[in-house]
Amino acid sequence: MHRPKPQHIAISNSLDAKIWAIAWPAIIANISIPALGLVDAALLGHLDSPKHLAAVAVGGAVLSFLYWGFSFLRMGTTGEVARANGAKDETRALLALGRSALIALALAALLLLFQGPLLSLGFAIMGTRTEIQLPAENYAGLRLLSAPAVLLTYTAVGWFIGHQDTRWPMRILIITNLINIALDALFILGLGLASTGAAIATVIAEYVGLFIAIMGLKKQWAPLLSQTLWTKLRDLKPYLRLLHSNLNLFFRTLTLLFAFAFFTAAGESLGPEVVAANAVMMQFLMFAAFAMDGFAYAAEGLAGEALGSGDTGRFFAVSRRCAVWTGVSALVISALILLGKPWLFPLLTGLPQVLAIMSTQGLWLVALPLIAAPSYLLDGLFIGAGATRAMMLSMLFSALLIYLPCYYATTGLGNQGLWLSFAVFNASRGITLAVTFVYFTRQRRWQHWSRDPTA
Repeated sequence: MHRPKPQHIAISNSLDAKIWAIAWPAIIANISIPALGLVDAALLGHLDSPKHLAAVAVGGAVLSFLYWGFSFLRMGTTGEVARANGAKDETRALLALGRSALIALALAALLLLFQGPLLSLGFAIMGTRTEIQLPAENYAGLRLLSAPAVLLTYTAVGWFIGHQDTRWPMRILIITNLINIALDALFILGLGLASTGAAIATVIAEYVGLFIAIMGLKKQWAPLLSQTLWTKLRDLKPYLRLLHSNLNLFFRTLTLLFAFAFFTAAGESLGPEVVAANAVMMQFLMFAAFAMDGFAYAAEGLAGEALGSGDTGRFFAVSRRCAVWTGVSALVISALILLGKPWLFPLLTGLPQVLAIMSTQGLWLVALPLIAAPSYLLDGLFIGAGATRAMMLSMLFSALLIYLPCYYATTGLGNQGLWLSFAVFNASRGITLAVTFVYFTRQRRWQHWSRDPTA
């Protein structure tokens, strides 16, 4: 019988230790994000009308296009910093941080300048119902005040993860969300501000998060402001190359956000109770996604470092071990949702119509973590490698050629058809990225992106 060699066991154990050192703070930090959403849902879901929760769901979906659309600031910074870390080039890593931060400030200024037409376009695309239009617009308009804080924090978190440090992102997110939750309770329940209170609480908390990120980066300010690096930061050509390399991530993220926004809009056409039920259910899926993203972050940092140092063998070892832990986490999450949903659902809303919808569609929450797990892992590996064009093409194919046709073919099934289409979309993402991974491996393409991040 074949037995693994001791050195292979030692390598696996060492990798597992590194993966978990990166993953556990990221998991704790990430699950605090949907925890905030669940608190919002619980507070707003117990008010006298579902329109408040529906307004936050629709307004949040529009904001996702404006904020998460620029999450390439996080992902692009992580991949570049990780590869620079593997190449032992700290100057390259610092320049990636500085350039990304300056781009973040410029983009935030544009968002604030053009917020009126951008929000109007977003709500028009969503086809927002009249009764929730005004509270949704007020919510989104207030939330946009935090644009500089959100985009700069994306950049800072990208730097930390690229250096395989997820403890600072954990501090940022946990403190931010605890403050947000406390302010939610004050503004929603104490002052009766409903969805407006939820927006004000989030804006304040996001600026607190930026302050914490700045404190975490205090050792980097002196090198960044040195004459040598500042001269390089004023050179415009690298910004054009950086924007070019991140354009794939931008369109990939916009397509993903379109898929989520379409989900919300399609549910809205079925009535405010369906929107509210789907919003609460989606928060459960966010728990699953963000928990598995802890291992995706580990894949980003470790895979990028391996390729930056030219060690493709270690890249594949990282891929295998992260795959194991992502699969284990998906199984655990699905089991917890299956066992916990009978008593968790009533905690989040007391509205009978909403509870009835959640009960009939709750099994999707059990299946989706298992269906979506491969896409989360492979996203991390491709970000670490800088293979962003393949990510974009996979997302476009899955959203436009799989998700939308499946939805329109199952409209007769109502909300069940919507959830089925969403599950098929997530399965397609994982399958297409897996096929691409095998193809790149056979073609020996992985080392290419560590040398040329703009490919």
